[in-house]
Amino acid sequence: MEYFHIFVLNPILIQKASVFAKAYMKESIKGRGAQIHVSNRFFEHSEEMRDDFLEFCFRENELPNNPKTVYIETFPKTIVNKVTSPDVGMGYSLNPYQGCEHGCIYCYARNSHEYWGYGAGLDFEQKILVKKNAPSLLEKKLQSSSWEAATIVLSGNTDCYQPIEKKLKITRQLLQLFLKYKHPVGIITKNTLVTRDIDILKALAKDNLCRVIFSVTTLSEETRRLMEPRTATIKKRLQAIERLSNEGIPVMVMAGPMIPGINTHEILPLLKEIAHRGALKVGYTIVRLNGAIGGIFEDWIRKTLPDKADKVLNQIADCHGGQLNDSRFGQRMKGEGNYAAQIHKQFEIGRNKYFKDRELPPLNTDIFIKTKKGQLGLFNNL
Repeated sequence: MEYFHIFVLNPILIQKASVFAKAYMKESIKGRGAQIHVSNRFFEHSEEMRDDFLEFCFRENELPNNPKTVYIETFPKTIVNKVTSPDVGMGYSLNPYQGCEHGCIYCYARNSHEYWGYGAGLDFEQKILVKKNAPSLLEKKLQSSSWEAATIVLSGNTDCYQPIEKKLKITRQLLQLFLKYKHPVGIITKNTLVTRDIDILKALAKDNLCRVIFSVTTLSEETRRLMEPRTATIKKRLQAIERLSNEGIPVMVMAGPMIPGINTHEILPLLKEIAHRGALKVGYTIVRLNGAIGGIFEDWIRKTLPDKADKVLNQIADCHGGQLNDSRFGQRMKGEGNYAAQIHKQFEIGRNKYFKDRELPPLNTDIFIKTKKGQLGLFNNL
């Protein structure tokens, strides 16, 4: 496992970084979503930078946009986060990884990487922070005398089933703890690796203790490769939805973000297909390019879809009062204006046609094993 350390760069080196990166960014980087390194907003007026691999590249005259992914172990003191935003649909989240190798170009979580000292562009995809102590922290939280059962969502920020999970199995360990204490859990993912844990999910589902929320943004594999370069294929995602549903595991699909001019023409066919595969509910958001994501997305679309760039950017802005982002709670993910209204209407039609008689069961908080009773409490509800 490789580690990077904090060090100080002089202004000349920072200027060289910009020039050197631009020289190599004329063509798109295959296998990545973001096509640029972007500066960390917290370091914009500082000479301090978090990673030193750029300095090495300048010294060795090598390409700074090395596609290699680096995994960095971190040691948080807590792992369950209370979600205070009123419009995200969850009360608590847990993220075993920060940064995400999937590389979805629109991902709102990119901005959070800046809090760790990295950039929201390629850094977000190439420098993955790993929390190996997540299972022990979760168990400590669940054993706390003050904790009352409430759904904890895995991947509130970045995907808990991104590629490194296949090796580390941190998410699997977390699910084993939710089963041990009969505690409700939600999972948000776009990776079919979730099917590896069907044995645990089935056991949880018997007591209405889990649901899987699959992200499916398109039926087009070409579009998927451009927007979400290291995610599971659309075919495999649809197969995973069907397999989970057939095993009695409740599945919801998040069909978003919807991006005008890119995937909004697929709404009705997409809803028909996911309903056919067994999904019980569908939700959506309209893309908003907050923080550093606006510049990253614009750079990406001008390189990958240059003929559509202006049209798409203008239509996104039309959904947010003339801006690429809207930060107002309750409005920011729904959008406004004509394009947003058209998207909303299509989802309304699709839900009435394909999901009318379906219901996603509420998660069960009544059988949580209160460990304050001591280890004997683990024999409850057997």
